[in-house]
Amino acid sequence: MDKLFFTREIETCADRMYRIAYTLLHCNADCEDALQEAVLKAWEKRETLRDHQRFAAWLTRILINECRNVQRKRRRMVPLDSLPESAASPPDPDLSFALQALPERFRLPLMLQYAEGFSHQEIAGMLRLPPSTVRGRIARAKLQLRKELEAQ
Repeated sequence: MDKLFFTREIETCADRMYRIAYTLLHCNADCEDALQEAVLKAWEKRETLRDHQRFAAWLTRILINECRNVQRKRRRMVPLDSLPESAASPPDPDLSFALQALPERFRLPLMLQYAEGFSHQEIAGMLRLPPSTVRGRIARAKLQLRKELEAQ
């Protein structure tokens, strides 16, 4: 894998990677740290990628691992008032709050499928879970979202 291919793929995936990191970390600074570390590790390990067609899934797996490393390093509670305002308000604030209320194990597969367009098979590879577990978690996430939104 040459530098031009790597750079082009990183630029293509940049927005998606930030959204995934934000789904896990909820903090711009932590997201940027995780993204930088993920790109650095991907560059260092670029020769281990066998199928260049799976670059996005491979990079996403590295990013998820880095986000979990950041979470482990910074186990802390952040008051809701100290969170930075997002640049654009979400189209449906109720949906946004309901998504944030989901446990990470349900929220992440749901976001990877619907917001980022990954297939169940790709998500299973990223999260190191069987595809049936991914399907079940997405179904449970949708059920919990439905209940939460109906209660509002």
